[in-house]
Amino acid sequence: MTPAAVLAWIPLVLFADQHAALTQQRLLGVGTWLLLLALLARQDTRTRLQVGVVVVFASAVEYLFAGWLGVYVYRLHDVPWFVPPGHGLVYLGALTMGRSELFARNRRWLIPATLAIAGGYAVWGLALSGRRDVLGAFWFVCLAFFLLRGRNPLVFVGAFLVVTYLELLGTRLGTWTWQIRDPILGLVAMGNPPSGAAGGYGFFDAAALWLAPRLVDRLPAGIRRPALNSAPWSLRDPS
Repeated sequence: MTPAAVLAWIPLVLFADQHAALTQQRLLGVGTWLLLLALLARQDTRTRLQVGVVVVFASAVEYLFAGWLGVYVYRLHDVPWFVPPGHGLVYLGALTMGRSELFARNRRWLIPATLAIAGGYAVWGLALSGRRDVLGAFWFVCLAFFLLRGRNPLVFVGAFLVVTYLELLGTRLGTWTWQIRDPILGLVAMGNPPSGAAGGYGFFDAAALWLAPRLVDRLPAGIRRPALNSAPWSLRDPS
């Protein structure tokens, strides 16, 4: 299943990167691209384009905020090659979770539970953590908006699960480290990681939902292939 592949690949890459040299890190990036392309081969054209849009937007954010401004810093002070396709995997994992029968059947409690857990995490970051986390609280507000007003709030339930898992593991292993305060004005305190980081994926999703249909309309009819399995991550889905 796609979410299982994503959740398994994240620690595999992060643990392998702990002591990797630059060349080894790049090989991890190649492997991440190959996995993303293999998983996308089972998806319809619109989903592929949505993931592509997210990869482009997320990569721009990475090179701006990590590569240039240094809001967070990677271990080798670069943007690792596995990061751009990694964003595609995270979004695809959240998307397939959000579309699944499992999430749909449990919608009534999944959304309020996610709000409660994410809200508690944000309060902890603001009031109880050793590092005050204002950025995390801001992102929680964004996440809450997308959970309550988004077109498919279950996608953001999936995003909260995957992104929080990724951020906690990545910062614990030292793959990247968030600055104590934003390096631009020095006004915004940040946790390591910020608690509501999944809120940022709402903006990526909005860009993907806006651009993907327009890109599909420009493709020749023969390229608009349906997915091999059009019901991602249902209980009967072998993907």
